Amino acid sequence: MELELAQVDITTFEVDAIVNAANHSLLGGGGVDGAIHRRGGKAILAECKQIRADRYPDGLPTGESVATTGGDLPARHVIHTVGPTWAKTKDKSDLLASCYRTSLAVADEIGARTLAYPLVSAGVYRWPKDDAVRIAAATLRATPTRVERVTLVLFDAATYELAREVLAATE
Repeated sequence: MELELAQVDITTFEVDAIVNAANHSLLGGGGVDGAIHRRGGKAILAECKQIRADRYPDGLPTGESVATTGGDLPARHVIHTVGPTWAKTKDKSDLLASCYRTSLAVADEIGARTLAYPLVSAGVYRWPKDDAVRIAAATLRATPTRVERVTLVLFDAATYELAREVLAATE
């Protein structure tokens, strides 16, 4: 798999699927989640409500992933995953890695070959960005998949530069 970085608006990225750093409710929120729901339109929310009704009445568990339509987005699909909140006193890195593994499995199920990821849990869930990049890269590189290209989409120039440095050090 090819792993690359980009600093763009993930909702405008043309790939088979974008990954949404969702919350448990799957009903939209702030940050990337809110932007995807706003830009993608009502079809995404409708599918998320159906997933809640049929499969996850208590919400999508942390580390798990599900797919919906891409709605009005350039991407055909959105893969929603719930990242863990960072805690100084408890190592939840296995849950963060699970977000990447399960989203790759969902991508394989729906036939997606190109994916765009935000830096899961590194926003309002406060995961240290350098560690989030390391976990993402290590998990993406180690997980068997038919996905051919993954782009980590970073929100700002400082995070992009940090991710570039971390990836260079882990290659």
